[in-house]
Amino acid sequence: MKKVELNQLLEAGVHFGHLTSKRHPNMSPYIFMEKNGMHIIDLNKTKVKLDQALLGLKKIAKSGRKILFVATKKQSKFILEKHIQKVNMPYITERWYGGMLTNFVTIRKTVKKLDIIDRMKEDGTIETLSKRERLQMERDRAKLDKYLGSISDMNRLPAAVFVVDILREKIAVQEASKLNIKTFAMVDTNSNPDLVDFPIPSNDDASKSIDIILSYVFESIEEGLMEREKELKAQKDQAAKKEQKNIDNNDSNKDEEKVSSESKK
Repeated sequence: MKKVELNQLLEAGVHFGHLTSKRHPNMSPYIFMEKNGMHIIDLNKTKVKLDQALLGLKKIAKSGRKILFVATKKQSKFILEKHIQKVNMPYITERWYGGMLTNFVTIRKTVKKLDIIDRMKEDGTIETLSKRERLQMERDRAKLDKYLGSISDMNRLPAAVFVVDILREKIAVQEASKLNIKTFAMVDTNSNPDLVDFPIPSNDDASKSIDIILSYVFESIEEGLMEREKELKAQKDQAAKKEQKNIDNNDSNKDEEKVSSESKK
């Protein structure tokens, strides 16, 4: 796994916190100092927490389970979409639908409407509807795709949820915690790190800070997926060798039986 470099975190401004007046008391252990009325995050502690989070995320990815990413802030959504193209993970960059996790069955039914509309377009069924009905259906599909299209392949609850800002995504964090789903998050000095399982003390507002943290996150996930692929291939090859060995043994037994039968004659 790629080593977290303190100089990279520093250059990206990961250490810049909020105004001292906005400090959450539970963030005190992660604050190095205050400067010009702002808190400065201790990057050594950020590195420790980030390393822990990366190991956890890699393990989940290697197991084949899904990690749901949530980043709806303007400066974070495009960064997330850029990085997440590398892996097949669900994500939310528009608004969070209440009950997306706690009422997952209903959300899945809503997402399935996308498939139904697409099938109607493919088989021509949609053409039997009136122009007004078709227009409304297209509008419904566009809305569903915008807000839920990125989780269309998430057929069951994720093993973990990663959020960029736990204040903005507090409902997502609450729903995940309620269902005992592991939570990972970038946590700024104005937030409570105790609300998530794997807090990463960091600037969750600056684009460069979000970008560097997510780059580490997705590299660890990619590594986990690659290791999973190698293990599955090794298992497949081993199974194929075992099957071939059984075939060879059966052929050998048949040859011995044939020789034995001919000798008796």
